[in-house]
Amino acid sequence: QVQLVESGGGLVQTGGSLRLSCAASGRTSSSYAMGWFRQTPGKEREFVGGITWNGDNTDYADSVKGRFHISRDIAKNTVYLQMNGLKPEDTAVYFCTAGSATLTTQGMILTPRYWGQGTQVTVSS
Repeated sequence: QVQLVESGGGLVQTGGSLRLSCAASGRTSSSYAMGWFRQTPGKEREFVGGITWNGDNTDYADSVKGRFHISRDIAKNTVYLQMNGLKPEDTAVYFCTAGSATLTTQGMILTPRYWGQGTQVTVSS
């Protein structure tokens, strides 16, 4: 079993920045790919970004490319999502996930196995 605890959400103005953290614990947590999804009311959860277990590969949704950056501290078993240039449409609950990653010519397919509890990000206009 893997436990994921997110932190770092909050309220920020358009153009601002936030950094989300996700601390993983569990015997095999370091062997999973990790990433972030987000969800707004009435919509399906959508992929934001992912990183392989060793940090060598990352991928992002087109809507956040160039603004968001995902990184991983293997020693701390923590994944970070640096969000810059935030827009009102980035407002959502952000969920950390651990699972498996498949690298294709069209990008990463991250298949979640474990989820965190979610953290709210609100961007005001």
